[in-house]
Amino acid sequence: METRLNAGLAEYLIALGDDELILSHRDSEWCGHAPILEEDIAFANLAVDELGHARLWYELAAELLDEDKERFPDHLAYFRDASEWRNVQLVSLPNGDWAFSVLRRYLFDVLEVERLRGLKQSSYKPLAEAAAKIYNEELYHVRHGRAWLPRLGLGTEESHRRMQTALNDLWPFTPQLFQALPGESELSGVVPTTPGLEAEWRTKVVADLASANLNPPEKSNPMNRPRTQQTEHMMDLLSESQMVARANVEARW
Repeated sequence: METRLNAGLAEYLIALGDDELILSHRDSEWCGHAPILEEDIAFANLAVDELGHARLWYELAAELLDEDKERFPDHLAYFRDASEWRNVQLVSLPNGDWAFSVLRRYLFDVLEVERLRGLKQSSYKPLAEAAAKIYNEELYHVRHGRAWLPRLGLGTEESHRRMQTALNDLWPFTPQLFQALPGESELSGVVPTTPGLEAEWRTKVVADLASANLNPPEKSNPMNRPRTQQTEHMMDLLSESQMVARANVEARW
């Protein structure tokens, strides 16, 4: 690929990795705290999956930028300030209750599957191969989240109330999911257009929610900030996740 396209695709891949890594961190916070043992294990596994996906995207970016594939992912994870990250704010929000975390994962994963379906057709073979590898795992993630929708939405009055409250709180953050990713404008034929994924995402999500007696709020104030604008939640998360690495800058893990 041309140097200019290399840089644009690397930027795109780093943004994908940022989404995965931050969601992985949030999922990992449920370890030892999930409502049932099976979900304690399941959410830990989901976190490990997303961590692996983040590393894969970062390694592909390293190849494009001629960086060290071993050290570059660690640099991205541990030595960037909040303003340098490009994840959507949805993934950095504090976990809240179980309904919030399950629904957050579901909303994000449905979009991810749609994007991966397009990336599998990429003209850049290493990207297409990586997407194919991740795709099957993300199908499981969607099934996991979809199973929880009726379980809570049609469960008890309290579980329904919590799910609807979570949906009301999360929905304003969903418009940011469909902003074009960094570098995307120069990558026609290499990656799918992110705004073009919204219609299919909305059709699937609204149908799944309706089957669980859940309804997106009719009126909400969209939190459609650019990916370059992080929140205090992201700053707090990085302060915790980067603490050890920054205290031992020369360490090899």
